[in-house]
Amino acid sequence: MTRRLENQVALITGASAGIGRACARLLAAEGAQLVITARRQDRLEALAAEVRELGSRCVFVVGDAREEATAVQAVDLAKATFGRLDILINNAGVGNYKNLVDTSAEDFDQMMVSNVRSSFLFTRHAVPVMIAQKRGTVLMISSMAGVYGFPGEAVYCASKFAQVGFAQGLDKELRPHGIKVGTICPGGVKTEFALGKGRTEASVAESTMLEAEDVAQAVLFTCTQPAGARIIQVQMRAMSEGLA
Repeated sequence: MTRRLENQVALITGASAGIGRACARLLAAEGAQLVITARRQDRLEALAAEVRELGSRCVFVVGDAREEATAVQAVDLAKATFGRLDILINNAGVGNYKNLVDTSAEDFDQMMVSNVRSSFLFTRHAVPVMIAQKRGTVLMISSMAGVYGFPGEAVYCASKFAQVGFAQGLDKELRPHGIKVGTICPGGVKTEFALGKGRTEASVAESTMLEAEDVAQAVLFTCTQPAGARIIQVQMRAMSEGLA
């Protein structure tokens, strides 16, 4: 059976857990060769070993996605190892759910830098490779908080709306070069995301939120569209969501 991403090269940020890890596993199972990056070396080593067991090559960069040097190193590693870069998944980010009056300037800076700056940096350095290839896919893992505002999440929403706006502008800018740009906007997902900053392990375990693998399936769907089609945005919510 032909794997749908055979020999394509994907770079995934924030790959050590949650959605990023689920994307790495699923894309590797479909034949993608991977460059993964995150701050936790032990987790990257374990994931890389798992990807290799799936029959795909995998290299990694230990670093902070907020730092330009990490983006440069990851893109350079993709070029040096595989000679190309077909897919960029901007997944790294943080959440911190607080009312405005409880949100500090430091909280604001952390969310904007982690969610928006990281997406800019990796996209900025990946796109020249894709322009030279005349093809590529860039995805932002945003959120339903990038589509609707939610109380207690105003700054988080602002950072996720920024990702959506960034992607919409790039869709028009990069389409003439054969590059597809889109956003994946899930509701709550059962991961370690935002633990201690609005979520607890118990609240996540007891919830009926989406699974990380659900989001990875949406990413795979978006990455496997025919050459003449593009997915601009995927909005996802759990079936358990209330109707009112």
